[in-house]
Amino acid sequence: MTPDLPADTRPFFSRPRVVLAVATLCCLLWGSSYPSIKSGYELLGIAQHDVASKLIFAGWRFLLAGLCLLALAIVLRKPAFRLDGRQVRQLAVLGLAQTGLQYVFFYIGLAYTTGVQASILNATTTFFSVLLAHFIYRNDRLSPRKAAGCLLGFAGVLAVNVGAGPFAVAFTLHGEGFIVMAAFVLSAASIYGKGVSGGMDAMVMTGWQLAIGGLALLAGGYAAGGTVGNMTLMPAVLLVYLALLSATAFTLWSLLLKYNTVGTVSVFAFLIPVFGAGLSALFLDESILEWKNLAALLLVCGGIWLVTRVPRARAGTAAGPAGRPAAPATARPGQS
Repeated sequence: MTPDLPADTRPFFSRPRVVLAVATLCCLLWGSSYPSIKSGYELLGIAQHDVASKLIFAGWRFLLAGLCLLALAIVLRKPAFRLDGRQVRQLAVLGLAQTGLQYVFFYIGLAYTTGVQASILNATTTFFSVLLAHFIYRNDRLSPRKAAGCLLGFAGVLAVNVGAGPFAVAFTLHGEGFIVMAAFVLSAASIYGKGVSGGMDAMVMTGWQLAIGGLALLAGGYAAGGTVGNMTLMPAVLLVYLALLSATAFTLWSLLLKYNTVGTVSVFAFLIPVFGAGLSALFLDESILEWKNLAALLLVCGGIWLVTRVPRARAGTAAGPAGRPAAPATARPGQS
């Protein structure tokens, strides 16, 4: 008889196959938001210049996502409502910046560029985070590897914006410019959120900031005269999907970060622009096979891999003891 193989005693979310499958699923969900948002504009008849209606569309998505996370936090008996005045103020700032201001730029920018380009440009969040961390944290300085990764990433941004002529640039402020601004705002807000998360559960923090940001987007959209038009079955299903996408991907990503080192998980972030570009090409009939798109995708993905890769010697020291989860973390790739 063949002896029984020893059972894997590691926590479920720290097993290599589970990490691979769940991280890939999260990136697939985040990548799918690009064609989903643009399809939502079309189904609801939201014109390219109709900023107010875009804010309403975004507001309902993030309010629903935040409420889903808060409901899950209550089920898991997390302190969803035990907040002091200082925490409420911190959540308000985080919600207005990370969800409110970021998605004002993102939802407008996405209307003026393709889903393929937006998915590549939005990946600059990773590089902005590395650069900001260098100036804020003494123990997170730029290394030659990180600097090379940032240069590759921003070279990808230049590549995707090359125009038809040798010196032409296909770049607009309201399109590509706003997507890059959204990435910068997310990077800065995420660093602020890292400080807030030190005294608050990550799921509770994210649930509240999504809900607060969603309410702010709704208020701004309705005040400016926006409307989502005729909310029939298909756009309603799409809106619910976008809300559940945010809540589900965050929850699964947080579980991976709880049971693994940040470097082990964050290295999968290069898949987000890959899925975003691929799904946009598939569902929106956009071109991904242009040389500039392929070159930009390779440069950005290579840059993300460089800045998130943890050397083996350091990765070993960061891991928790065998059989025990690593310290919780809140670092997440740029989501849409």
